[in-house]
Amino acid sequence: MTGFIPVTPEELAEQGITQPDFVYINGDAYVDHPSFGAAIITRILEANGYSVAMIAQPDWKTDADFMRFGKPRLAFLVSSGNIDSMVAHYTSAKKRRSDDAYSAGNKAGKRPDRAVTVYCKKLRQIYGNEIPVLIGGLEASLRRFAHYDYWDDSVHPSVLLESGADLLMFGMGEHSMIEIANLLRDGVPVSEITEVRGTCYLTTPDKTPFGSAECPSFEQCRDKKESYARACRIQYDQQDEVYGKRIIQRHGDKMLVQNPPALSLTQEELDAVYKLPFMRTYHPMYEAEGGVPAIKEVRFSITHNRGCFGFCNFCSIALHQGRRMTVRSEESVIEEAKYLTTLPDFKGYLHDVGGPTANFRQPSCEKQLKYGLCKGKKCLAPEPCKNLTVDHTAYLHLLRKLRALPKIKRVFIRSGIRYDYLLADKDDTFFRELVRYHVSGQLKVAPEHCSNAVLDKMGKPHIEAYKAFQKRFYELTKSMNMEQYLVPYLMSSHPGSTVKDAVKLACFLKEEGIHPEQVQDFYPTPGTISTCMFYTGLDPYTMEPVYVPRSPKEKAEQRALLQYFKPENYAVIRTALRKAGRPDLIGSGPHCLVPAELKTGGNQTARNAGNARNQKPQQRHTGNDRNRRQGTAKSMKKDNSRGRNGRR
Repeated sequence: MTGFIPVTPEELAEQGITQPDFVYINGDAYVDHPSFGAAIITRILEANGYSVAMIAQPDWKTDADFMRFGKPRLAFLVSSGNIDSMVAHYTSAKKRRSDDAYSAGNKAGKRPDRAVTVYCKKLRQIYGNEIPVLIGGLEASLRRFAHYDYWDDSVHPSVLLESGADLLMFGMGEHSMIEIANLLRDGVPVSEITEVRGTCYLTTPDKTPFGSAECPSFEQCRDKKESYARACRIQYDQQDEVYGKRIIQRHGDKMLVQNPPALSLTQEELDAVYKLPFMRTYHPMYEAEGGVPAIKEVRFSITHNRGCFGFCNFCSIALHQGRRMTVRSEESVIEEAKYLTTLPDFKGYLHDVGGPTANFRQPSCEKQLKYGLCKGKKCLAPEPCKNLTVDHTAYLHLLRKLRALPKIKRVFIRSGIRYDYLLADKDDTFFRELVRYHVSGQLKVAPEHCSNAVLDKMGKPHIEAYKAFQKRFYELTKSMNMEQYLVPYLMSSHPGSTVKDAVKLACFLKEEGIHPEQVQDFYPTPGTISTCMFYTGLDPYTMEPVYVPRSPKEKAEQRALLQYFKPENYAVIRTALRKAGRPDLIGSGPHCLVPAELKTGGNQTARNAGNARNQKPQQRHTGNDRNRRQGTAKSMKKDNSRGRNGRR
């Protein structure tokens, strides 16, 4: 036996099982690590006495892979994997990606577009309605309502309707999965499973539960953008596990019903998840292809929390994990760290101790536990709420214990730090220890933009918070005689950003000596508030118009302005500056972004490049300019969560 969930009938037979209770269809390669949703769900089922078989990345063009284990006793479980399959396949410019970190050998093309729907239809084609099909994971979770599909540039119905599945689990899924499994085991037909929190089902209008919050219908959202914006607000306003109501949305002659979100795991339950017997690596069947790259960043990282009350508009966490914080106990985290030190390839470095936001380890305020989080308001933006509880004591204590463990040389924090929350702490002990002990040369933070008008549409703090953080970071770095730098995440073409805003950001970057090697165009992924603004041109919370840069030409201009120092961008930037009424920024002056266009012959590219070198600001003692020039494409690359499906 391999210790992994069985991936072949032979491995299943070794466990004495001829028919598994569940067969899990996974769009990712099989990695048995708690950073992968498929691993958690299958191990949770196993811990509760259910047998599970895994079919990872089946060939959807034939039937054979889907029939590998035959019909399961209770249900098929279907997920696209850790991220939306369309995000896995396409860039924000809708260009096909050439790699896939969640596939063996980093090879693209091992899952279909809209994997959940394709897999479910294949199962229906083979098995009809003989066996329940349940969907979950990020792709299903964020497409549970009528949603804008960026790649088709149209509004799609709920993925539950499109896929033909019986039941959809949204959010993290542990509570929902076990409750459903127990009901199926006890003989309850899947059509009668209608009360489980954290699930969506389809019914007829005459059987719709009373007291629900009703969204505009799929047809209304498809045909009228104001209706789509209203639906978006209702969906977000009811995502709190304390006060959230059922939400209903008509789809033709069917009614989609979303039950209230599942209750967050208690600390004891979350600790129990991380005690499950994960192999903590990819299945050996991938060795010949070089393994699965996605494991590299998390193999020696520890997740200590879930949820995020930061609630950025371009992030999916509020609709998926929720805004309520759940944290593991110190003992659980330390036990995992001790185990990591025993692995043969451990080199003494914990790469990260974090989560969606690393420095959140308690509720945002006392009232949220009893009354839930405030509807339509943010705890940190545009400035911290007066009721916000800011305290890094627990996180600091945990980090100190980890640093003191034998065999651990350094403990880094590489997942998102909310610098505005950090600044709000009157005790700067954590800030000091962060700089001294937990930065691996570069600290990645996410100002995203400098225009406060754009930041408001992002749901981010104003730029003054970043400036204050940057100033204090370099003061501490200098006082400790350390050479460390900030690497800022930046986003172009977010709803609300005009060319003038992009020019303002370019001027800010020049003033601060920031030379980003890679920037991220806004990516309209299903389910986010920012995607609603992109599609409708409306702010769903005010219903006021929002400017949206849509054309490839304007998006290219905004993106080029963030890399104003590259000669290949000069022509595009000159056009953008004239459009913005800022021709004064073209030339050789100290504040100019690009040189004037040469009117005579000669090697113009070489001359422009020479002008660019002359324009670059001198390296300053703050280290800002050096940091940006040293930053590699890898270091500036966004993770799957931000603006897309994951974290921030």
